[in-house]
Amino acid sequence: MASWYAIRARGTGAEVAIYDEIGAYGVSAKGFLAELGALPEGTPVDLRLNSPGGSVFDAVAIHNALKRHAGPVTVWIDGIAASAASYIAMAGDEIVMPENAFLMIHDPAGLVMGTAEDMRSMADALDKVKGSLVAGYAGKSGRTPEEVSALMASETWFDAADAVAQGFADRLIEPVRIAARFDIGRFRNAPPVLVEAVEADPDPDGAEIEADEETDGDAEGDQLSDAEDEQAAAPGAPEPPANSPPPSDAPPDPATIRAEAFGHARAVVDLCRLAGQPQMAGRFLEQNASLDEVRAALLAAKAEAEPEIAPLHPQPGRSSAARPWGEIVARTFKMKG
Repeated sequence: MASWYAIRARGTGAEVAIYDEIGAYGVSAKGFLAELGALPEGTPVDLRLNSPGGSVFDAVAIHNALKRHAGPVTVWIDGIAASAASYIAMAGDEIVMPENAFLMIHDPAGLVMGTAEDMRSMADALDKVKGSLVAGYAGKSGRTPEEVSALMASETWFDAADAVAQGFADRLIEPVRIAARFDIGRFRNAPPVLVEAVEADPDPDGAEIEADEETDGDAEGDQLSDAEDEQAAAPGAPEPPANSPPPSDAPPDPATIRAEAFGHARAVVDLCRLAGQPQMAGRFLEQNASLDEVRAALLAAKAEAEPEIAPLHPQPGRSSAARPWGEIVARTFKMKG
């Protein structure tokens, strides 16, 4: 199965790459935390980020694990650290940003389906989540919780210079070429210069990040990570959906194929989460199931479950112990975007 992260040995330390949506493809942070915990105590970690965010609960777990790690943690924002990914970045002992990189913070958002009480519970939970995020951003930047809360509510984007000036990053390095497999347009306030830079990337099949100038292979110059190569070669990497239109005479555009594949994968994951069956997403992706096939399978699984809504009055021969909506519809928390 494809993954949104890769952890590997690099010299005397370890390189951790998060180059996709956190929690995508039905892969939670559990595996990430296990691999990170297996590193020898004191191992220096270089965390490379180019991510739009994702699951806020996974991000909080990763942030806390990195803060507990006994060795030094250096965060390299290789393009974009938005939403939940920016909170992970705050775990770094040092945060390094190329001059043309971006960091974004905003309020958490959630999805719930059910009664008014379910929705009030969601609002309470989101308030608690925001409080935790505010503490992390404020602790790193030195800004007051009230200032951070206002910045989050406005979906604030920082370029590298602003991030350093306001305490959200520590050091600037030379610009890099920015590429992203995710849709920048999902964010309401994405800087136009960032949207243009991503859309104008001339080499969509190349490395996600490439230094503009030749380097000597040191930590700053080593902007290329083959985490993406490893993910692309994985046998479980998502393919374009089976019901996609046949190719024309012109050679297929790799960027379009990749965008369709990841869009399909995210749609499958979202369907499974909404149906309360997130564990089924991996199987559907491995089978390259179409969205119609996914919906049919989820409806079949739902039909085999107990009745969703209990009758107001018990009826002979029928159980009144039907599961409430809160157990049937997954409460999927994610950073808005």
